[in-house]
Amino acid sequence: MDKITVKSKIRCMIVEDEPLSIEIIEKYIGKIPGLDIIATCDNALDAIKILKEKEVDVVFLDINMPSVSGLQMARSLVNPPLIIFTTAYPEYAVDGFDLDATDYLIKPFSFERFLKAVDKVYYRTGSKSEKEFLEADFIMIRADKKDYKVDLSNILFIQSKGDYLKIKTRDLSLITLDTLTHLLQKLPDNQFVRIHKSYIASLDKIDYIEGNYLLIGGDSLPIGQVYKDQLLNLLI
Repeated sequence: MDKITVKSKIRCMIVEDEPLSIEIIEKYIGKIPGLDIIATCDNALDAIKILKEKEVDVVFLDINMPSVSGLQMARSLVNPPLIIFTTAYPEYAVDGFDLDATDYLIKPFSFERFLKAVDKVYYRTGSKSEKEFLEADFIMIRADKKDYKVDLSNILFIQSKGDYLKIKTRDLSLITLDTLTHLLQKLPDNQFVRIHKSYIASLDKIDYIEGNYLLIGGDSLPIGQVYKDQLLNLLI
């Protein structure tokens, strides 16, 4: 098996002619320690020139730009980096994926949706995962149109509620659009465990286990039968 080279940073370029969109993408990138902005351009011609001079792993590329569109730019590249298209026009999605785009973000997109696109970049590049970058201290949670920095040490448990998650901390509860499976990938294995199809618990916050339930922070949570052995092995 070929050895995968693991990058410590993913080198990013933003190609976007709207200042507000540039600001938002820069803000999102700044929240993820594993990403590094190499260059920002407001037109495709300058971006093509920079790509010839610098190594870039992923381009956040707007489609609707003057002179040369993002699609035209992508088609012109001989050895393109990974491309995540950003646009307000969903009708271009088919063209984007025909160019083997890593993802296609429809404006306005949330930080959570941006993270899902970045997850695909980690997978394709063989880079450190987002989990490896963030597991030591915190995760970012989008709730109530705000981005919360949540210390892992404050999380008690996480509950799935349909398409949403309830994240219960010592101080508050946050409701965010995400799945347990995706969020669990960002959490350190030695601190959090899935105890039920609808629950993740913080191991060091568990008060006690009684039958098929556990008490944590004053809340009684169910333990799924398929998860019970793993939970007990971690605690014993």
